[in-house]
Amino acid sequence: MPTAEAIQNVWTVSLAVFVVVLIVVATLLTLILRTAHDIKAGVAIIWNVGQRIANNTIQLAMLAKTNAASQQILTSAVGVIGATAAITTHAESCPGCPACVLGQRWQR
Repeated sequence: MPTAEAIQNVWTVSLAVFVVVLIVVATLLTLILRTAHDIKAGVAIIWNVGQRIANNTIQLAMLAKTNAASQQILTSAVGVIGATAAITTHAESCPGCPACVLGQRWQR
């Protein structure tokens, strides 16, 4: 049968081992928590930068639409310039203008 002193020594050693293990586990959990906070901070920075990039790149789609509209305006403007030149040429060579332009054909 074990003596009271042997039992006390086993309990003392067990408690000492428990305290050491507890300190090691607490230290490791603290390091994991700090690392998780660092990762969260890094992710927040990446998220903010990504949002700013997305806000800037959304304008690129609008730029393509603006370019298409500008091309249509340019095409129309070229047509207007051509029509204006044709009217000017006609007016310079026609002694009856503007009566010939405003004649029967335009009064429908």
